[in-house]
Amino acid sequence: MRGGLLGIEEMSRENIQAILDRARDFQQHAGEPVKNFDILRGKMVVNLFFESSTRTRTSFEIAAKRLGADAVSITASGSSVSKGESLVDTLNTLGAMRPNAIVMRHAASGAPHFLSRYLPTPIINAGDGTHEHPTQALLDARTILDHRPTLEGLRVAIIGDIAHSRVARSNMYLLSKFGARVVLCGPPTLLPRELGSLTPGVTLTYDMREAIAGADVIMMLRVQLERQHETPFPPNEYFPFYGLRLDHTTLAKPGALVMHPGPINRGRELSSEVADSRQSVILNQVENGVAVRMAVLEKVLNEA
Repeated sequence: MRGGLLGIEEMSRENIQAILDRARDFQQHAGEPVKNFDILRGKMVVNLFFESSTRTRTSFEIAAKRLGADAVSITASGSSVSKGESLVDTLNTLGAMRPNAIVMRHAASGAPHFLSRYLPTPIINAGDGTHEHPTQALLDARTILDHRPTLEGLRVAIIGDIAHSRVARSNMYLLSKFGARVVLCGPPTLLPRELGSLTPGVTLTYDMREAIAGADVIMMLRVQLERQHETPFPPNEYFPFYGLRLDHTTLAKPGALVMHPGPINRGRELSSEVADSRQSVILNQVENGVAVRMAVLEKVLNEA
């Protein structure tokens, strides 16, 4: 992880496990006061978001502050990119201000990797196009492990807009490294067949009921209409075929976890009954976002 965190695909299982273990130390439990640390006192983290974000940006801000670091957040509309400045010049300008790390989200796949070759400042990928979202996969794994003793042998169904989902790709890479069996499911227009050959232990199906059958975890994805130049599946026809309902959950293993990276579109990706059910760990995912990103910031900044 020296130089930042760009993706799950290139990470070793050992490095992933270290972050998951450290995140457990940072978890806040009900009734306990919020713990703040001086681990990164005197450090500065710049959050540079070229795409809209609530959960990821806010949790990185909170994570930095809880570790004692200073956090500065910049959006594309508030940066010189909106005035025509190139991305490289913007990053070089920020780098000249000597931040200890830059957390970056960008619509272009590979943008953080490209810039990491030009900038000595460690870059943490907060989502790049349809490529990866490494900290989301880490917090998803931490959430599963809060309810299951291991990832080994779990059947995880990832359902929805696979084609445009960086969340699906990062989870696919992480879960397969730990011996989970991943089933990708979605409409034919949103499920690239080549994904089945990228990682061992990953299978594909267009049948939602087949994907959920015997699943330990059901991970629903947001339909990313903003990334679709042509509507591959009419929105009003999506839920009847690929929206998660309570009757679907009976096909999974008893007590199967229901997850969603957010934001949720109720009535499109899953019903309110499922989102608010006891099986839903969606809010636990949000909570673990802070703990996992604290662990990531600590590791990246201490190795810089």
